[in-house]
Amino acid sequence: MIKLLHKLTERNLSRPHTDKISYNKKRILTGSILATLIAGTPFLFYLYEYVPDVQKWDNFLFTYESYYYQSANAAAWIFMMKVIPLILSLIWFFTCKHWWYHALIVPITMFSFQLITFLIEDSKPIDEFQIIWLLPIMALVFPSIYLIRAKMFNKLNDANKTMEELEEEFMIKPKDFMGRLKQYF
Repeated sequence: MIKLLHKLTERNLSRPHTDKISYNKKRILTGSILATLIAGTPFLFYLYEYVPDVQKWDNFLFTYESYYYQSANAAAWIFMMKVIPLILSLIWFFTCKHWWYHALIVPITMFSFQLITFLIEDSKPIDEFQIIWLLPIMALVFPSIYLIRAKMFNKLNDANKTMEELEEEFMIKPKDFMGRLKQYF
């Protein structure tokens, strides 16, 4: 029995932990992609400057006609003003480790509504009544955040835990991106 245990220990020590190494490589790759995307958002934003200042824009992929703004360039500028904050908010939401990250649902929803409104209705001004659509979401998110905060401070007063330990206790941790995505939908 002791010889078998000694053999298993030697085998484990001689072989590197491949699970940890592959997990760390995956995290480094994902982090590098996200950091590149975040750092590249100013370049993505200024892509609107390559759109001509005409009402009807024909290119090899599609034809776009701007009815409300009378300029494809202005429409592209407004599109970028909605897409870039939405992308950054989504990255922040899916990578945030704090207990309050559910509050990010409100700006994500706001930018999503503005983007959908822009894409569907080019004939009407945007950003007029999205707050009405946000009220039900805010009515769910704000009380839930307050309840989590109240539970944390109750436990903080009752126990000798730090805020980091309490955040860790309340955090739901799916393993991968799809797990995190399925957690919310």
